[in-house]
Amino acid sequence: MTRIPVPGPGELRPDIEQLVAAIAPPGREPAKTMAVLGRQPDLLSPFLGWAAALALNGVLSNRAHELLALRAASNCRSEFEWVEHAEYARAAGLTDAEIDAAAQPLADHDWTDAEHALLQAADELHATQNVTDATWARLTAHYDAPALVEILFVVGQYTLLSMFANAAGIDAS
Repeated sequence: MTRIPVPGPGELRPDIEQLVAAIAPPGREPAKTMAVLGRQPDLLSPFLGWAAALALNGVLSNRAHELLALRAASNCRSEFEWVEHAEYARAAGLTDAEIDAAAQPLADHDWTDAEHALLQAADELHATQNVTDATWARLTAHYDAPALVEILFVVGQYTLLSMFANAAGIDAS
């Protein structure tokens, strides 16, 4: 059930409407989450700055970033974020089998140790808002301090967006 509808033409301030249109991937509509966020225009621009920095200035590979986004979306049961990031994951080189496996128990797929550590960290952050020492040790075996910071923020970012999509009633269609 839609709680906050995606704005139609003319429902947003003209500058915000232009901004929302400008952030759409080529040939696609803007993400519904960003269009709905445009209903609170003072938050949209700062959020986009943050989101762009995380997506474009990060040190994690696109594959690692998208694995974390998929796991966060799956853990939050966010259909919208899952569908959105399945497409980005394909562009980052994940196969459909790997995308499906990102929503399954870790033992059901033969992840690399680094990928297993990423997904385990996402699960722990979701369940306890923390990471165990054992998982942290596995992460530090593969990632340096900037990547470790980014891992935590990527999971938080897509948890936030999943919560937003779920609570606002934004669907994937």
